[in-house]
Amino acid sequence: MQDTPQTQFTTRVFSGVQPSGGLTLGNYLGAIRRFVDMQDDGNETLYCMVDQHAITVWQDPATLRRNTRQLAAGYLAAGLDPTRSILFNQSQVAAHAQLAWVFNCVARMGWMQRMTQWKDKAGKNQQNASLGLLAYPSLMAADILIYHATHVPVGEDQKQHIELTRDIAIKFNNDFGVDFFPATEPVIEGPATRVMSLRDGTKKMSKSDPSDMSRINLTDDADTIAQKIRKARTDPEALPSEAKGLEGRAEARNLVNIFGALNEQSVDQVLADFGGRQFSEFKPALADLAVAKLAPISSEMGRLMEQPEEIDAILAQGAEKARAIANPILKRAYEIVGFVGA
Repeated sequence: MQDTPQTQFTTRVFSGVQPSGGLTLGNYLGAIRRFVDMQDDGNETLYCMVDQHAITVWQDPATLRRNTRQLAAGYLAAGLDPTRSILFNQSQVAAHAQLAWVFNCVARMGWMQRMTQWKDKAGKNQQNASLGLLAYPSLMAADILIYHATHVPVGEDQKQHIELTRDIAIKFNNDFGVDFFPATEPVIEGPATRVMSLRDGTKKMSKSDPSDMSRINLTDDADTIAQKIRKARTDPEALPSEAKGLEGRAEARNLVNIFGALNEQSVDQVLADFGGRQFSEFKPALADLAVAKLAPISSEMGRLMEQPEEIDAILAQGAEKARAIANPILKRAYEIVGFVGA
């Protein structure tokens, strides 16, 4: 859809992660650390545990509660500050689901059916997939637009959903002759927005991989982190001195990308230091760096998970702050639609 001229909206950042368990290095580098960076840049930031998205496939209730708290612990341990960012879980703010119904009536079936993740997750069994799985991009749009969020840090695989969010915002504005919702921009950047498996550099690092050695979990202790780096798949060649030398070397590129992301260096900067060296030298350096960056996060997550009441209090306070922003926006959206008593 075509963008239309808009008024200037206040910069506001929103993003969320599903509490489906098993936070990995990929979640940290691809999402959570970027959330911290945007918080530290002085933006108004809201970060959500999107537990309503999680139940588009069946979840054990006790496991979902634990995973939600574990994700919150990961946010906090990685550096998100509840005095500077609003941290909450989605189901605590009813306005998300309320606006999503309005958007269900704005969005078109064809838009939902063309979504890549719908095709991937439902596969050939679409008739048995939940309605929530089909419609969840509309809820994602509501998650973002209920706060008039202007920027959403996401991985490349979520870009299509942000484009759909823009389409819904623009169609709502056009349908009702208003300039109410912003055309949200995705923020996709950084050398490790897509961290790959330690066992297969052509596949994304995933908590669902049957091999625990394929990933670094944020709950791994220092010894486990170092062991996984040492045993990561590589090739027999030395590291090149420039990035083009990594072409066709998926595992080598992955480890260099991880080093660069953890050390806030470009690939070329990493290779300037390690070009010509064997992986027998590079892996210990990467292991030391990974332990230094990740072991404190693992330790703090463990402490927080032993204090669930501390996590719950932070989420409750965050939800109250989130509702203070969301409810007036929902009220105005209801008035625009024509609901009586809004």
